[in-house]
Amino acid sequence: MINVASTMPGYSWPKWGEEKHLKTRHFYILIYTDWCQKMGVFFYTQVDSAVCNRCTYTSRSCHQSTCFKREKNLSKYSNGQDDRPKVGLGARGHRPYDKKKEEAPSLRPVPPPISGGGYRARPATATVGQKKVERKPPDADGCLHADPDLGVLCPTGCKLQDTLVRQERPIRKSIEDLRNTVDSVSRTSSSTFQYITLLKNMWKGRQNQVQDNENVVNEYSSHLEKHQLYIDETVKNNIPTKLRVLRSILENLRSKIQKLESDVSTQMEYCRTPCTVTCNIPVVSGKECEEIIRNGGETSEMYLIQPEDSSKPYRVYCDMKTEKGGWTVIQNRQDGSVDFGRKWDPYKQGFGNIATNAEGKKYCGVPGEYWLGNDRISQLTNMGPTKLLIEMEDWKGDKVTALYEGFTVQNEANKYQLSVSKYKGTAGNALIEGASQLVGENRTMTIHNSMFFSTYDRDNDGWKTTDPRKQCSKEDGGGWWYNRCHAANPNGRYYWGGAYTWDMAKHGTDDGVVWMNWQGSWYSMKKMSMKIRPYFPEQ
Repeated sequence: MINVASTMPGYSWPKWGEEKHLKTRHFYILIYTDWCQKMGVFFYTQVDSAVCNRCTYTSRSCHQSTCFKREKNLSKYSNGQDDRPKVGLGARGHRPYDKKKEEAPSLRPVPPPISGGGYRARPATATVGQKKVERKPPDADGCLHADPDLGVLCPTGCKLQDTLVRQERPIRKSIEDLRNTVDSVSRTSSSTFQYITLLKNMWKGRQNQVQDNENVVNEYSSHLEKHQLYIDETVKNNIPTKLRVLRSILENLRSKIQKLESDVSTQMEYCRTPCTVTCNIPVVSGKECEEIIRNGGETSEMYLIQPEDSSKPYRVYCDMKTEKGGWTVIQNRQDGSVDFGRKWDPYKQGFGNIATNAEGKKYCGVPGEYWLGNDRISQLTNMGPTKLLIEMEDWKGDKVTALYEGFTVQNEANKYQLSVSKYKGTAGNALIEGASQLVGENRTMTIHNSMFFSTYDRDNDGWKTTDPRKQCSKEDGGGWWYNRCHAANPNGRYYWGGAYTWDMAKHGTDDGVVWMNWQGSWYSMKKMSMKIRPYFPEQ
């Protein structure tokens, strides 16, 4: 049953006794209203052969009890008139129940059969020798048998009716009970059939699932067999072969490692003694290279000089070919073999290799990488007017020079302060004018003239800051007369190939062997040397 008022939009409750016909796709539904309207409940039921609707008061619930046959032609009821024949009101032997909420109907207990009453006793049988008494047949409404002893031929109509009526009552009740039993058995049989059908379907589905599982298992089994064959083949054949190859490679590596260890041990024993260069030093000497060339020294090689009588002689490389010779080399860069990122004392005393043997010659005619030492440079430049010649070469072989007619370095007490003047040359005046790429204050920050000498452990540069990490020598790779910081950096880090980038530098700065006025900040020279000579008038 369905609540019509709640399922039909726009529907209003009918008045007492009113009936409405709702047209559906296949049949009409007749709706009656009575006392159920007062209770707020309204029902209708759809029946395929008939529509039965009536509300009656039975145990405070509504039941359907009025039926009428469905009309096949529905068009004649569309005008709102109801010409269908009405049927009589009668009781039904069952009440529909909700299978989801109610229990299935069951038989109730019955009283025992009726006892007492029945037929009278039969008459007694006549004895032998007794006189037969003539009896008068009973009145059978004129219907007598030919033989009076046979009794009445047939009952009268009223008696027959009474007999049939008495027999009909128990039979009708038995038939009604039998009908109820048949209905119950029918419903039970229907439910059982549905359950059996459902079980059959479930069983078929289960069989299909089992078959699918068997197929999947068989498929995985075949894959597993293939993998097992592959593993067996790999373990038994491939892996042993590869292991043998790896063992041979390992043995080869072990032999090479042993050879390398032996070579390292040999080199370590060799390096325990200081490396010395065996070459003949010319007998000619002087205070510096200019005096040597004037005393007869003509070849460019390593000589001994003694600037003052009170000081010990020391070795220098003299360039006797460039610009009429007599140049004392105080700094040389050519192959990156010597690290110039050193502290104050090494720069004070000097470091590196002065010269090496020339091929096929017995003298040291090839200059090495070295820094002569700030004390010696200061001593030589304070002996009198001194020229400074800076030569440089890029990685393409192009060469430029920077000549300063005046060059002096103060002593250690004055932090080896630099003083240069009178520039000539093709490289650009980096020491006096600063970097030519910059202007204004930025350019002034790169001027080296008048700067103190700085190393990463002795900060004397022109970068005035409270942060001790910000030091030009620490960031630019060497000791030099840094301002804030440089236009020239002859003692910077050596980069092969010339061009380098900020991400190659240790601190992201232009820390190469730089002369900005010629090749810019990000180009490191292949060769650079600094040479000094006493000033004298040239003819």
